[in-house]
Amino acid sequence: MADKSKEEPGNELVAAPTPPPLPRSLTDPVPVVVVGTVVFLVAFVIMLLVGAPALWTWSCLAGFGLGFVGYGVFRWQRSAARRGSRTAQEGLL
Repeated sequence: MADKSKEEPGNELVAAPTPPPLPRSLTDPVPVVVVGTVVFLVAFVIMLLVGAPALWTWSCLAGFGLGFVGYGVFRWQRSAARRGSRTAQEGLL
């Protein structure tokens, strides 16, 4: 049985190169959240105008409400990170 603690020549570990960071325009979630929330609001208004089933109408309203509340939580966390709060999520600046 070979001793695995000994390294054979040519089996050195090579660190994988780290990829460059993504540009800010691809990592900022604000445009996605805002567009999604507005789409749910527009869909709700359309559902009201065309007389769609109640489940679809209220689902659109719930999507708008959750997007609105979620954006508020996101802004709250981002402001906490900017002021240096220890409980804030990291990477939101």
